[in-house]
Amino acid sequence: MQAGPVLILGANSDVAKAAIAQYASKGHHIMAASRNTAELTAFVHTSVPGPGRVSILFFDAADFAGHAAFYRSLPEKPQIVVYAAGYLHHNEAAMLDFEGSFRMMQVHYAGAVSILNIIVTDPENTRLERIVGLSSLSGVRGRKSNFIYGSTKSAFTQYLAGLRQYLFSRKVTVNVIVAGYIRSKMTAGLPLPESLMLEPAFIANAVVNAGKRFSIVPGFKWKLIYLVLKYSPERLVAKLP
Repeated sequence: MQAGPVLILGANSDVAKAAIAQYASKGHHIMAASRNTAELTAFVHTSVPGPGRVSILFFDAADFAGHAAFYRSLPEKPQIVVYAAGYLHHNEAAMLDFEGSFRMMQVHYAGAVSILNIIVTDPENTRLERIVGLSSLSGVRGRKSNFIYGSTKSAFTQYLAGLRQYLFSRKVTVNVIVAGYIRSKMTAGLPLPESLMLEPAFIANAVVNAGKRFSIVPGFKWKLIYLVLKYSPERLVAKLP
């Protein structure tokens, strides 16, 4: 694959930032899109090799009405699209605050469907080769500690699975990164086991070097956890936090 243009949506996440640096080192032009363009600009100018390879754009996953105009305004059509937008509202709070729950639905699922549908139905973009979505093991099975967040990630994963089949005849590869705990600003302060924490650059490497498989679970320990979650009987899953 030639180093064509990459569009990263939700580019201010820690994984997305690491992916920007890795794509830039491979010679890609990156269109980095986020609501927080100031922080993203500071990161690019201090941490990305060849910051001139990066165009910084404003993108709000929940602004569905503005997605078509955003896509039309891109400096060039993307060869690779990465959807990394994320928002976390803890389960107990989300149970009492529908706005927080709804925000997760908008960012993780509805926003992805809105913008990705626009991208893949553009008949003029014949260079599109790959779409990568950043999902979560929380979406593999519903668990009492995070089922609202997990349900939004599960919906996103299922959308990508169908999109992969939809785009098969066009030879566009769709991948989902099913990630475990990531050391990031989203998880800062949470009581998570240190032995299971993954670095953003490690997840970004899975994004940048995604192959042909649909579901990619970075990290050997998390591959085992994924299998346990996916295939354990309900009576065992019910005992998990």
